[in-house]
Amino acid sequence: MKDRLTDALYGLGWATVKKLPEPVANGLGRRIADQVWKRRGKSVLRLESNLARVVPDATPQRLAALSQAGMRSYMRYWMESFRLPSWSKDRMASGFEPEDVHHLVDGLASGRGVVLALPHMGNYDLAGAWVTTKLDTPFTTVAERLKPETLYDRFVAYRESLGMEVLPHVGGSAFGTLARRLRAGGLVCLVADRDLSASGVEVKFFGETTRMPAGPAMLAQQTGALLLPVTLWYDDSPIMKGRVHPPIEVPETGDRASKTSSMTQALADAFATGIADHPEDWHMLQRLWLADLEERRP
Repeated sequence: MKDRLTDALYGLGWATVKKLPEPVANGLGRRIADQVWKRRGKSVLRLESNLARVVPDATPQRLAALSQAGMRSYMRYWMESFRLPSWSKDRMASGFEPEDVHHLVDGLASGRGVVLALPHMGNYDLAGAWVTTKLDTPFTTVAERLKPETLYDRFVAYRESLGMEVLPHVGGSAFGTLARRLRAGGLVCLVADRDLSASGVEVKFFGETTRMPAGPAMLAQQTGALLLPVTLWYDDSPIMKGRVHPPIEVPETGDRASKTSSMTQALADAFATGIADHPEDWHMLQRLWLADLEERRP
């Protein structure tokens, strides 16, 4: 029953929110965010706990303000996502303004393939829609298996409607497909600040240990693709902002494991730079650091 209700609510969002005028949808998102924030549920408390690592000298009042802004940013992501299928290509192409996009454009022009790795910031679906419209470049990504299956199917259909090839995050077949796309000079985009496999690489992130996926670094090593971190944020305008960070190079020495560890740490450092600049736009409402994950174990 819970799964069916969840699926129905998401379906209702895509069916109704996309019909609302943009200012109305934005206002609705802020009201929902403020109501959720005031209830101080598990997700809000977890967000505040995560933000306390990002801004360690923040007062309780500052943390509360950041978490409220964070919930508003998170709901802006959902309101945009529900509305994106109804946006024109021109609206998608003008909805995102990234800095230093030459790293991506030059990488694609080189024909070596590009891996874009992002944290849970801003709206990565909008960034992806910008790539498929403004740059007229298709790409491949991976989606976490959701329950119920019908909800996962909704997300796949939604992202495919924006021009993305979506692979399920199960088994090892996704890695092989991603590698083939990169060897053909294609583009792969991966959300990479939270390990879903329990076999990620340990990194230091805001002074504490967590695990992040090894996939981006391993793909770059095995295919010769360029690895580019990307961070996203919102300001007071309707246009999302972002930055394409400089490439993370494959170390010249060391075995595969040590190279993967070094590159994943560099990726974590780039993410940390963007998150520290815009902490309210990092939508991490789950446990992330190993210390928090260990607390959860019986």
